[in-house]
Amino acid sequence: MSHSVTDSTVLLGHGSGGQMMKRIIDEVFLDAFGSPELLEGNDAGVATLPAGGRIAMSTDSFVVSPQFFPGGNIGRLAVCGTVNDVATSGANVRYLSCGFILEEGYPMDRLRQIVQTMAETAREAGVSIITGDTKVVERGGADGVYINTAGVGEVPAGVALSGANCQPGDVILVSGTLGDHGIAIMSQREGLAFSSTIESDAAPLNHLIADVLAAAPDTRCFRDPTRGGLASTLNEFAQASGVAMEIDEEAVPVRPDVQAACEMLGYDVLQVANEGKMVAVVPAEQADAALAAMRAAEESMKNGENPETSGPEPAETAGEASDGKPEEERHPGSGQK
Repeated sequence: MSHSVTDSTVLLGHGSGGQMMKRIIDEVFLDAFGSPELLEGNDAGVATLPAGGRIAMSTDSFVVSPQFFPGGNIGRLAVCGTVNDVATSGANVRYLSCGFILEEGYPMDRLRQIVQTMAETAREAGVSIITGDTKVVERGGADGVYINTAGVGEVPAGVALSGANCQPGDVILVSGTLGDHGIAIMSQREGLAFSSTIESDAAPLNHLIADVLAAAPDTRCFRDPTRGGLASTLNEFAQASGVAMEIDEEAVPVRPDVQAACEMLGYDVLQVANEGKMVAVVPAEQADAALAAMRAAEESMKNGENPETSGPEPAETAGEASDGKPEEERHPGSGQK
């Protein structure tokens, strides 16, 4: 297999969630591993057990800087990210593993805070952390703390979610305002202050997915729009299904302060990462039921925390799938987690 000169070394862009990341996944990892489950390109791999039944499994590594930010810390991300990836398969998420790579000299009180947050978030999601690993590297060998989590759940009979299922006429739903997490991280990293506090949206969404599936049992797929944002997610759906994705940008829910921050920083909010929002593609006749379930789940999840500011409804219809080929120029940046 031939490789371009720019791919002779690993670059930061290979982890950005865009086309460079897709290239390293396709040309390095899929080329080597290439199992049928992996080639489906979903956030979680689904496999049939020899004794019967199916499991979904996903793994993710977290290297965020700063490790503490408005609305959470790296520990909350590590639990939410993997819970959500497993849940996108429709699985009942049960168990997590956690692995830590710690830099010598990292403050023990900060580590305790991260671990405590992970325990609290796991209880919130209704999952158990049942195994783990810890390694310590010399000073300068890591940026304080890196965390890997893997998750496992069982997939109910009859559930087969995939981006390849999308059909023309389906409706694209988003469960809440976009860009909150990415802008919270970037503003903290760059030392920027805004008139209102922009907090990470990190949250476990396994219960929301279960509620949507109960209301709209023919849902085609779910995806949490993390790296690369909504744009990359829709590109993944389009490439998997051969169906074009069309959105009404004015219908996409975005907080005014997040939109203003994106404009000031030169970011497209459709490409900004999210950690507590879900994208669903559903048949048009089940869209109203799915949207109502999303809104009810989001409302119950708030429990008095992070109250909505004035702006769009928590969940919205963002667009629809249509006939035609995927349009790369419409949503640049394609990749998978």
